[in-house]
Amino acid sequence: MGKETGFLELDRKDRTYADPAERLRHYKEFIVPMAEDALRAQASRCMNCGIPYCHNGCPVNNMIPDWNDLAYKGDWRDALEVLHSTNNFPEFTGRICPAPCEASCTLNLIDQPVTIKSIECAIVDRGWKEGWIQPQAPDKRTGKSVAVVGSGPAGMACAQQLARAGHSVTLFEKNDRIGGLLRYGIPDFKMEKQLINRRCVQMEAEGVTFRTSTEVGVDVSFKSLRENFDAVVMSGGAEDARPLAIPGAELPGVRLAMEFLTQQNKRNAGDDETRAAPRGSLTATGKHVVVIGGGDTGSDCVGTSNRQGAASVTQLEIMPEPPVKENKLLTWPDWPLKLRTSTSHEEGANRDWAVLTKRVVGEGDTVTGLECVRVEWVDGRMQEVPGSEFTLKADLILLAMGFVGPKKAGMIEQSGVELTDRGNVAADTDSYATTQDMVFACGDMRRGQSLVVWAIREGRQCARAVDEALMGVTELPR
Repeated sequence: MGKETGFLELDRKDRTYADPAERLRHYKEFIVPMAEDALRAQASRCMNCGIPYCHNGCPVNNMIPDWNDLAYKGDWRDALEVLHSTNNFPEFTGRICPAPCEASCTLNLIDQPVTIKSIECAIVDRGWKEGWIQPQAPDKRTGKSVAVVGSGPAGMACAQQLARAGHSVTLFEKNDRIGGLLRYGIPDFKMEKQLINRRCVQMEAEGVTFRTSTEVGVDVSFKSLRENFDAVVMSGGAEDARPLAIPGAELPGVRLAMEFLTQQNKRNAGDDETRAAPRGSLTATGKHVVVIGGGDTGSDCVGTSNRQGAASVTQLEIMPEPPVKENKLLTWPDWPLKLRTSTSHEEGANRDWAVLTKRVVGEGDTVTGLECVRVEWVDGRMQEVPGSEFTLKADLILLAMGFVGPKKAGMIEQSGVELTDRGNVAADTDSYATTQDMVFACGDMRRGQSLVVWAIREGRQCARAVDEALMGVTELPR
């Protein structure tokens, strides 16, 4: 602990953002980083709390007090080494993780938590700027080969760890670029894709081979992977979107959020968006947009719609509006339920809670509105409020209601692995082994829809399990 009285002397401060009127003109990141002296001051607020609950709140078990202390002292390179010891891609989590570590911060009980996420991001960004982040190629090769299927954060982390252990790793991705949900589900204004690109360069130098535009189960059979690799890791996403089961949902103006977000990310990259547009090109320009789903994906649709010049944007959530502040003495150190307003919401959106959609209104094939009703929750059961029906004007309805699990057609069907009751690939968090010999699973395909930081954790732990299964012993960390 660098400064014993830091948390007593200093208030929490965090990164700021460019003005909404300015940032709506582009798709680039708009965070304004803190100056180094301000960062070091914020790191000094990390208190010697005895039991650092932030470790438990962080899925990758970042050693947060350690690198906070090093950042406070200005030992940025050592801080980077400690940070990388538990997290392969802190520049990802430092931008898009919701920071459960901060909710678990002991200081959060009586004050405002340490700005952990911003300090994490500053450490790794400094590392890239100074040229400290270099490939970590293994000293020797094992002669073992591993196929990792799915290049989201779980697959990337797993592939990188296995390559560093000396295995020959091939990372299969059905899309034309590496990154999975990071690449096509996260808008550029939250995380620019050059961050993924430079990690890909590092991973290639470490020995990872990328096979893009190759869908296992379609372009390549799962059987061929079993025959040509010593182990296979299934690290795809939970891509089976929850459907909107109401009349009119089949109209062309009702589209999936991921379809909408993917197309814009492809435009930003200069790629042909029609390759990801089986139902045609999709924009919100000049339209009254209704986003169904109150989570992060819905928020991303709000920000993207506003940048495309939507006439209006409304976001609906079926659950009641949460409280502005949580009761910390009841919720800490767990993730609290409270009202969260994203930067996209600040840019302009109508938000409505406890709303159930009933019917999509259309004229021919054109969406014109959305019939809704207000609901109340009694003893955990939803009830419609009599006489509360209303209709929203809508030209485009985006579905951001989450996912029910991985898609079964193709790879999963061919693999013969058993599934859980929820439809995910069955594997535990110790061996990560499926019911098929030397076939492993991690990330959203195993645990269901979750956070990027959980995917990185699972990818790292799965890599350790695979290494141990191949070699009998492993030196990879969990």
